[in-house]
Amino acid sequence: MDEKRKIIEFKHIVKNFDDMQVLKGIDLDIYENEFVTLLGPSGCGKTTLLRILGGFIEATDGQVLLNGEDIKDLPPYKRELNTVFQKYALFPHMNVYDNIAFGLKIKKEAKDVIDQKVMKMLKLIGLEGYEKKDVTLMSGGQQQRVAIARALVNEPAVLLLDEPLSALDARLRKEMQYELKRIQQEVGITFIFVTHDQEEALTMSDKIVIMKEGEIQQVGTPQDIYNEPVNRYVASFIGESNIVDGRMVKDEVVRFDDIDFECVDKGFKPMEKVDVVIRPEDIDIVDKEKGKMTGIVSSVLFKGVHYEIMVETVPGTTVTVNMHVQKNSANVVSEGEESISANDFYLDLEDMEGIDEKEIIARADAQAWIPETDENISIANISTDLKQEVGEYEVTFSTSNGTSITRKIRVIDQRVIENKKANEAISAFNFFKTIDEIQESMALDTDLRVWANAQAWKLTDEDEDIELNVDYDFDAESIHEGIYPVTFSTTGRMFKIHTTKYCEEGKEVGLSFQAENIHVMEKMGF
Repeated sequence: MDEKRKIIEFKHIVKNFDDMQVLKGIDLDIYENEFVTLLGPSGCGKTTLLRILGGFIEATDGQVLLNGEDIKDLPPYKRELNTVFQKYALFPHMNVYDNIAFGLKIKKEAKDVIDQKVMKMLKLIGLEGYEKKDVTLMSGGQQQRVAIARALVNEPAVLLLDEPLSALDARLRKEMQYELKRIQQEVGITFIFVTHDQEEALTMSDKIVIMKEGEIQQVGTPQDIYNEPVNRYVASFIGESNIVDGRMVKDEVVRFDDIDFECVDKGFKPMEKVDVVIRPEDIDIVDKEKGKMTGIVSSVLFKGVHYEIMVETVPGTTVTVNMHVQKNSANVVSEGEESISANDFYLDLEDMEGIDEKEIIARADAQAWIPETDENISIANISTDLKQEVGEYEVTFSTSNGTSITRKIRVIDQRVIENKKANEAISAFNFFKTIDEIQESMALDTDLRVWANAQAWKLTDEDEDIELNVDYDFDAESIHEGIYPVTFSTTGRMFKIHTTKYCEEGKEVGLSFQAENIHVMEKMGF
């Protein structure tokens, strides 16, 4: 079989808009008769790349070759390609026939040739008999077909399609996906299609180009992209995935959730951190005795063709503390032209060793200022009877002018909640705040973690932090004095399974999968 001919070459394409680099050195080859999809979220650079190819904007650096020739200096109308835009851009004062014939008339083709080509296009798009129809009275799907015919009638080497299905409803959109693929196969030219819809890309493409922040992440067939994603970003962008943190123990053995699993991947360093992906359809729910791991069914959704079942294999870890909310005046002292404030706070006995004045100031959220100008002034002195014993102690914060406030430090033997199945521990403290401090917070979730000194870590590696979620049921805008519970939790491990077999919520089950269903990827840096 002859190799396909290379029709388009992007060579290190860079595009800057002011100080922002939108494309960061794109290298990509596109071959004749391919249906290529540029796929990625808004702002990833896919439309910019298409517009550079179309000649609507110029690359900052790099070359675009069409059939081996640099087309940088060619205006759009002289390039062997046509574009179908998102909003079709049909001429409202022209009927279907005249819209399709427009480009041919500009080229001054003979009338009988124009007639033959337009009628051929109408047959191709399934709109025979519509030539006199007013385009403004047509449905979105019909208008889109006319826009495609208007571009194809000029017999371009390449057709560029910039999210042409986005304005259609879901049913029509699906119909047009198949229609576009049929048209492409029938006319036998290269289509380059831009979308952020993964289903469109999987349905229509011969080749998918996954983009992120101006860079190509992966190029491959839909099957390659789906079954062998190169990183977490690609795996999560294409299809549904269970993505977990793991370590490559050795070739063909990967560890996640503290269990070693056989896999088919090789070439990683021993104990290298990796991302592991298992697709929902590749996991079977079995009796708990037969599973490679066990879990509790947390939810069951019927999706028509299959059930989507969520199974919690590792429970999250939770701790709840009390936030004591005081009046705004409860922790402020004003003397002369100065004011100073500080909060009572809790301190863990283990954290006593090596504690310094800076940390005491931070824990008490102590600050001083001049109310008239709102200018901050430094806290010059701290005195305390703090001891490395459980108990209640006083701490006094003072400015250089002697304005001071005394608060309490409660030293406790803090209870640490351990979750051995999850190999993690969590702790947090009760804390004191005023109404103003809560309402003036710019990032309340983050501040709540800081105020409570909430933290979670791996039992086997205390230096490995774990992300914490925070949950509360008060409204910061209308909060008043009182005691409010604040809950900090880690995210348990949930596996999503697609299966045709029903399973009831709350049941303990086993999960099974084959070694080839585990795909190990390099850890992605952000």
